Amino acid sequence: MAGEGYRSLADQLRAWSDQQLSRLLLARPDLATPAPQDSGQLASRSATRASLTRALDQLSRVELCVLDALVVAGQTTPAELVPMVHAQPSSVERALGRLLETALAWESTGGLRALTGVAELLVGGPTAGASGLKPRSAEPLTVPEVESRLAEISPEARVLLEHVLGHGGEATTDSSRHTVSPADARTPAEELLSRRLLVPRGGGTVVLPGEVGLVLRGGRTTLEPVDELPEVPTSARDQSLVDKVAAGAAFEVVRRVELLLDHWGTAPPSILRSGGLAVRDLKAAATLLQVDERTTALVVEVAHAAGLLAVGTGPDGDPAWLPTDELDRWVTRDAAERWEVLARAWLDSPRLPALVGQKDPAGKTWNALVPELTGVHQVETRRLTLEVVGALPAGEVLATGTGVPGVVARVAWLRPRRPRTRSDQVLWALEEASVLGVTGLGGLASFARPLLAGEDAAPLLDPLLPAPVDHVLVQADLTAVAPGPLESTLARRLQVLADVESRGGATVYRFTPGSVRRALDLGWTAVEVHDFLGSVSRTPVPQPLTYLVDDTARTFGSVRVGHAEAFLRADDESALTEILHHPQARTLGLRRLAPTVLISDTPIDVLLPRLRELGAAPVVEAPDGTVRVARPDQLRARVPRERRPAGARAARETAGVAAVVTAVRAGDAAAASRPADAPSLTPSGSLAALREAVERGASVVIGYVDNHGSRSDRVVDPLSVEGGRLTARDHRADDTRVFAVHRITSVRPAG
Repeated sequence: MAGEGYRSLADQLRAWSDQQLSRLLLARPDLATPAPQDSGQLASRSATRASLTRALDQLSRVELCVLDALVVAGQTTPAELVPMVHAQPSSVERALGRLLETALAWESTGGLRALTGVAELLVGGPTAGASGLKPRSAEPLTVPEVESRLAEISPEARVLLEHVLGHGGEATTDSSRHTVSPADARTPAEELLSRRLLVPRGGGTVVLPGEVGLVLRGGRTTLEPVDELPEVPTSARDQSLVDKVAAGAAFEVVRRVELLLDHWGTAPPSILRSGGLAVRDLKAAATLLQVDERTTALVVEVAHAAGLLAVGTGPDGDPAWLPTDELDRWVTRDAAERWEVLARAWLDSPRLPALVGQKDPAGKTWNALVPELTGVHQVETRRLTLEVVGALPAGEVLATGTGVPGVVARVAWLRPRRPRTRSDQVLWALEEASVLGVTGLGGLASFARPLLAGEDAAPLLDPLLPAPVDHVLVQADLTAVAPGPLESTLARRLQVLADVESRGGATVYRFTPGSVRRALDLGWTAVEVHDFLGSVSRTPVPQPLTYLVDDTARTFGSVRVGHAEAFLRADDESALTEILHHPQARTLGLRRLAPTVLISDTPIDVLLPRLRELGAAPVVEAPDGTVRVARPDQLRARVPRERRPAGARAARETAGVAAVVTAVRAGDAAAASRPADAPSLTPSGSLAALREAVERGASVVIGYVDNHGSRSDRVVDPLSVEGGRLTARDHRADDTRVFAVHRITSVRPAG
């Protein structure tokens, strides 16, 4: 009892506070604007408004109309609310129950009330569930009183009142008097004001009270029923035929995804600076898949949503779109399971592939895979569309021409508030579902119904797909015919050895010297090729194909190509042998090709000084074999080569990064060991500290002033101190350097 009494008191206080706050804001509109310094209240109010907006966006038209009627009534009971809505009582009761569950309406001791803040968000007109009626007055007129006062006004005043009702229930007055008796009223506006059919709000504004609007509309907030679902035109179609067409589309989309990703695994497209796929790459993919660019964009987006495509590093070291490791596991599954992965990813993806190729608000063309190509309402619209199609009677599909507009109208009734592009999104959902095999001939496939319910759909699809075959028919014209869809592993191996010539119910593969050489490049031997062909062919392997494999294998590798930056040639073999086996020549990448010829992968401008350091006296040889002598003061730059091996570039980049890291770490070590006040040392003091560091083999931090007068801290390992010079390994340059002792201003332990 105590708990019930407490809730009753709390409800009364909340109702009273809401009512008083509403009256206060009507009397003092300036109070509705929060103080500029109260940022916490502003953020809280903004978050509350956003939450209410999201909750309202999830309501159907009848639910919005019931909530609107609750706002007009102010505080009422279910018995009074049901007749106010132009709908069946059962529909109103269900909608009211939904509003109470979502806390958009609450029940107090005084009756039902709409949540504070809902009234100002109910906009959009009758199609969005907004009647346009204002809330009833605090002390409303009864229905007989309103009817009697309506009977007293002139036809002109009645027309004016109907006009105000049809335009939001609010108007402005120019010279009309707001305080006037019915007998002194001279204009239609004064007739209405004198009888409280229009109520002044302030600032020359008048409003039509909710109780007057209800009487004008026959006691209901709307003139037409709000619970009648828009009709979806249908036509008869056998469900088995729908399933067969959808299964064929499902098989095709699986094949296209696998074909595209296999191709991009060897020739990946680059990534735009915006993060998307270039138009030329999309067109090339459309040519490969033999479909239009719109369908190709859908295939690409679905593969990305399923985690089969992601950003990686291409063969040239630049970012590119590459298949993921998940592809290797995905291709080992059955075709039905592979389709389910794609369909479920599409169903839960907010991406908008239908916009690819169209213009964005800035006038630029949308590219596939750009991060901005998403819609917050796309997932909900897609599911609502499929649910509408799935709710059609058994044996019925969408009628040609009129079925799609009916689905658009039905979805707009289910979610009337947002978005403005709802009709486009419904159309996109139907087109994409048809391409992916979720629907067929305008009807939902039977194997797609478990997909919407979150259940396993593969067992229902598997019997409808053609059984994979494990053999081909090799013919004498160097072709192989697959009499059906090949097993995934067999198809992938055969695509290495042969080129696909045509696709369809029976795929035709053609063997060429290039295709056989491709298999040999991957490590196949001639024996393995013969064994593979003999095991997968139901017909004897023809002799021309055997000769083709043997001839290609015989010439394979007879000429070898490698990379070299420079060569060393000498008439004296012992001179080259000495250089080749020199202990400090290991990093030069030398290799003997002939007794008098060495090659190196080290650039010539680096190789020459290193050879001179080893005691050799090399000279540069011109392309015609003559000796090229250059003046020592003449500087030359290397001619840039457009394409260098990825390994060489990676090595240089790694070396550069390592040098930067070494310098940063040396700077950090010097900064960490720097005292607040470092005293200056005399040259003799510096010599003593450095000799001590040489004896202990310890690292020190020296303050050094260079030739330009700039001072810096260097972390060094002293090796020797002779003749006023310090020889030490500099951590910053990672090399041995010589420092003048008289330029050393401080010496302190490192670390």
